[in-house]
Amino acid sequence: MMKRGMYLWRFGFCCLLALLTMNLSYAQDLRFSQWFNSPLTTNPANTGFIPDADFRIGANYRSQFINVMDVPYKTISIFGDAQIMRDRIENGWLGVGGVILRDVAGSGNLTSTKVYGSLAYHQMLGLSSLLSAGFNLGWANKRIDPTRLKFPDQFNQATGFFDAGVPTNVAFNSTSIGYMDMQVGLNYAYFPTEDLYVNGGFSVHHINRPRETFFTETGFDNRLAPRYIGFVNASIKVNQQVIVNPMAYYTNQASASELVGGLSANYNLSGDGETQVIGGMYYRIGESLIPLIGFQWKNFRMSFTYDVTTSSLAQYNNARGAIEFSLLKHGFYSEGQGNLRQSLCPTF
Repeated sequence: MMKRGMYLWRFGFCCLLALLTMNLSYAQDLRFSQWFNSPLTTNPANTGFIPDADFRIGANYRSQFINVMDVPYKTISIFGDAQIMRDRIENGWLGVGGVILRDVAGSGNLTSTKVYGSLAYHQMLGLSSLLSAGFNLGWANKRIDPTRLKFPDQFNQATGFFDAGVPTNVAFNSTSIGYMDMQVGLNYAYFPTEDLYVNGGFSVHHINRPRETFFTETGFDNRLAPRYIGFVNASIKVNQQVIVNPMAYYTNQASASELVGGLSANYNLSGDGETQVIGGMYYRIGESLIPLIGFQWKNFRMSFTYDVTTSSLAQYNNARGAIEFSLLKHGFYSEGQGNLRQSLCPTF
């Protein structure tokens, strides 16, 4: 009896997560702990905002709810952006880019696929600051497989098990939906010396408030609520061996909010800055500790984080949180150009 009760409790918990994801998705936007390594999803004004290069490409992978859901949530992102028209705009340039996001959530294979194109304008203000504004526009698709879900009215009291063959009263109007989505953002950077760089930005996502639901209309407002994101970060060169990077990130969407803060440090292994190790620690308020380790070799950087659950959810997932990996590459259009242009950020 106790075993059956535990099974029902876990099933109910998984159902709750699934329903929240399907019907209250405005509070469940895709997220990365390494928001600083996913610039285009954080703020479209980051498009072409590359302090130490002309272009960059990157990929992110995140897996969470490893011990709670039968199928962990998995999020993948691939992006690229570049600077153009630097020789045509006085003390400014355009940034162009794009990002592809794919997220698979839980046993019902709730799958999100999003493709965005981004455009931003960057203008130097004097010699020590930069103002940027940008937007992105794209197409989002979400689909679900109801045959892989179980519902309370499919529970067989006689056997004590769920029978997926029993029809359910839960009615889906559609198992695949699509909509246009738009984000806008501003970004400001201040770099008074070669050893100090400060950057902050603000963006609004789902500004067009698209409708998102798998169910028939019931009077519920199924438009996506705007998501607001703000961040601030800095790079401080302590000496020829260490650069410290404090940062903070806040997001709010409907009744859901998230605040993350912490710092990382780059250590110069090779003396010329081509080989660096990275270590850091962040804290998501009321939810998790996020240690970071990374390695940079020339124009390649890889970073790994692990969300250590500190909230009450830890008792349900054995303190296992989320793993996240990012890989970035940046570069210049012509060989040797990197030696001619000074980076906005402190460098070794």
